[in-house]
Amino acid sequence: MSRRAVVAGVGMIPFTTPSRSETYDVMGTKAAQAALLDAGVEYARIQQAYAGYVYGDSTCGQAVVYGLGQTGIPVINVNNNCSTGSSALYLARQAVESGAADAVLAVGFEQMQRGALAMGYTDRPSPFARFDAVMDQIQERDESPFAAQMFGGAGRQYADKYGTSPETFAKISVKSRRHAANNPFAVFRDPVTVQEVLASPHIYGPLTRLQCCPPTCGAAAAVIVSEEFARANDIDASVIIRAQAMATDFSSTFTEHDMTKIVGYDMSKAAAQQVYEASGVSPEDLRVVELHDCFTANELLTYEAIGLTAEGTAEKFVNDGDNTYGGRVVTNPSGGLLSKGHPLGATGLAQCAELVWQLRGQAQARQVEGDVRLALQHNIGLGGAAVVTLYEKVS
Repeated sequence: MSRRAVVAGVGMIPFTTPSRSETYDVMGTKAAQAALLDAGVEYARIQQAYAGYVYGDSTCGQAVVYGLGQTGIPVINVNNNCSTGSSALYLARQAVESGAADAVLAVGFEQMQRGALAMGYTDRPSPFARFDAVMDQIQERDESPFAAQMFGGAGRQYADKYGTSPETFAKISVKSRRHAANNPFAVFRDPVTVQEVLASPHIYGPLTRLQCCPPTCGAAAAVIVSEEFARANDIDASVIIRAQAMATDFSSTFTEHDMTKIVGYDMSKAAAQQVYEASGVSPEDLRVVELHDCFTANELLTYEAIGLTAEGTAEKFVNDGDNTYGGRVVTNPSGGLLSKGHPLGATGLAQCAELVWQLRGQAQARQVEGDVRLALQHNIGLGGAAVVTLYEKVS
C-alpha cells in the first residue's frame, strides 16, 4: 500500500429511536449526500461504494446508493455485526491505498426494531454457538439479552478480579451523557447521576439499563479519496487514515475460559497494537478516542485493551477523570454508543465523522482543546471483528 487515503468528507443524520425512524434507504442516502457535499465531490466521480448494514435483505446497499444515482459502479454490501460500518471503511481505505480506485464511498445504516438484539435465523447453526458453549462453562445463564450476558459477564469477572466498584461502571454512563449533551446527532442528551444509573433496572452482572446502549436507527458515511485525486480536484486533504487494522478472534477466545476474551479483548488489543506499530504512534500521543461502548463494561475493558491505561488500572483512570475533558484523553466526545445510539451498520462511520470533525476543529461545543492532530477509533463486532483506525491531521 503506497498511497495515502484521505477522508475527504463525512456525514451523518441524527440518530433516533425505532418509533421515530425513517426507512433505511432514506437515511442512508441522506448520510451519503451529506458526506459528498462535505467532500465537494459529485456522486458521478465515485468509483466504488461499500454499504454496511446488519438487519436487512441482500442488496439494501444498492437501494441506498441508487438514491444518489445509477452510475453502474460496484456496490459491495458488508455485514460484520457491530463493526460493520468500520469494516466498510476498511474496504474503502484498501481500495484507495491499493490504487484500485481514487474516490470511494463508505456508507452505513440501520433500521432497527425495538427490543434487545436477537438472532435472525433459527433453522441453522448460530455463529455464536462456539461462544455460547464456552459461556455455559463459565457463568450462569438467564433470560436476559445474550449481549448483556456476554458483556455483563465480562464486567463482573473484571470487577471480581480487581475490586472495581459498581459506581465506577455507572460513572461511564454519566460521562457519556455529559458529552452527548453537546451533540445534536445524539439520541439521549439529558444528564444522569450515578445514583440514577445504579437505580435503573438491573440487567446482568454490574449492568443496569442505563449502562446498556439501546436499539437506535441512523446512518453515516465517508468519502475516501487518494491524495492525487484530492490535489487534482481542490479537495481538503488535511485528514488522512494514517494506519488501520482489523483483527478477528484468536484461539484464546475459546480456550482460556475468560469472559473478557469472549467479548473481544484480545482482538481489540491486537488491532490496536498493529496500528501503533505501523504508525509509530503510542497511546500517550492520543488526545481523543471514539471507542466501542455498547455497555459500560466494554468501555472500561477497552481502556486497557487499546492501551489508554495499564491492565488493572481502569477504575483509577475513570475516577481521576482521565477519560474526559480536562483529563488525559477525551473518550467518546460524541456521547458514544450509550448516548449517541448504536445503529449497528452506522456506528463505525459515525465514529469516523466525529473524529474527522475533531481533527478539523469543527466539533463545536464538543471540541477537544488544543492542537488535536491524532485521533483513534475502536469498533468491534462480536463473532468477531475488531477494527482500529488512526486518523491524522496533516495540514
